[in-house]
Amino acid sequence: MPSATEPTAGEQPAIEAPMAAERRGAAAQRPVTAVRRTRLLRALALFSTGLLAGAFGYGAANLVPTFNAVPIGMRLGFHAELMKMNGITMQATMAVSALSTLALAASVRGRARVLAGAAGLLTVSSFLITRFGNVPINGRIKQWAATSPPPGHAEVLRRWELFNDARTATAVLAFGLLIALTHQRSSAGPAPHRLSPPASSGRRGDPEHTA
Repeated sequence: MPSATEPTAGEQPAIEAPMAAERRGAAAQRPVTAVRRTRLLRALALFSTGLLAGAFGYGAANLVPTFNAVPIGMRLGFHAELMKMNGITMQATMAVSALSTLALAASVRGRARVLAGAAGLLTVSSFLITRFGNVPINGRIKQWAATSPPPGHAEVLRRWELFNDARTATAVLAFGLLIALTHQRSSAGPAPHRLSPPASSGRRGDPEHTA
């Protein structure tokens, strides 16, 4: 004989039904949260990498030719002051771009993962080229601006321009890969909805619902 606190056979389905519905709702919520996180990472990666590619591209197309057109003393002084600001803004942009693209690669699958991973590695390459190629030369340029450029300074400045071209190319390629990834996701369109069969309102064995 069941106790007063133990649910009877008729009460058991009524207790389990809300619990099952709650579990189904939680399971459905997890994919929605993952999709939102992926969209946020994709937007952040696209924005930061585009900003990085645009900044490097502007420098290569406009600043470097201007550097070469002005007297060497003016070029060194302007270069030294410009790098003070770039040391903060550009490295922060590279960090956000690299982290967001690599996180995006970890959250997607298939070809999208390959594109995002390659974009992340290219962005990391831009950082490494800047850190070990441009930054040491920037330190020498700062010293020259305070004194005078030594013999052979033109070759050192040329190496800085080559490093700048390389990091610009890697940033632009990374941005292009993210554009391709976004276009791929847009072309795929939303996933088709699966139609579930209508639930029967009757219970098996009920005389009112059997032929």
